[in-house]
Amino acid sequence: MLALSRKKNEALVVANNIEITILDIKGDQVKLGISAPKDVPIYRKEVYLQIQAANKAAMEPEGLEALKGLL
Repeated sequence: MLALSRKKNEALVVANNIEITILDIKGDQVKLGISAPKDVPIYRKEVYLQIQAANKAAMEPEGLEALKGLL
């Protein structure tokens, strides 16, 4: 893991097309601004993990049967 120190209004660039800017710092909270192409999905980690779990559950045999029932 790369750990960087940034101050308010400073930014970093990822993969030449994603810019992450520190918008505000209050106590132990940091507000980030993310500029990325529209085809790049951006999720909070807890939401991303929920999506992954739902996708995995849908691939279980009983999940596949439920999907077939919808078609």
